[in-house]
Amino acid sequence: MILTQIAFVGLGGFLGSIGRYLLSLLVTQWSGTSQFPVATLVVNVVGCLAIGALSGSATRAEFLTPALRLFLITGLLGGFTTFSAFGFETFLLGKESLGMMALANIAAQIVLGLGAVWLGHTALISGR
Repeated sequence: MILTQIAFVGLGGFLGSIGRYLLSLLVTQWSGTSQFPVATLVVNVVGCLAIGALSGSATRAEFLTPALRLFLITGLLGGFTTFSAFGFETFLLGKESLGMMALANIAAQIVLGLGAVWLGHTALISGR
């Protein structure tokens, strides 16, 4: 059973990563060279729109089986952009009237994420 679940996530992640790459190429060709990361923004917004549409329609129609949820949400959209998971989880916190926890999630993700990038970058530079 666990191997089947891993396969659903893996296949979805494979396809989502390819989709992210292709959309990034398309957006970069359309927008040209820019210092602002337009392609990443577009991928993140599209991923958030997709996870919102999937979860909203699944709530109304209850069509997402556990296997399909693993494939589409964890695998495909997770491979496409983890930002969609962050957006969805933060949305759910707000929807459950846990606004302070939603804000804490936003702050923690940004501060700790950027801090980890800085730490990893700094550690590699000072290790030379």
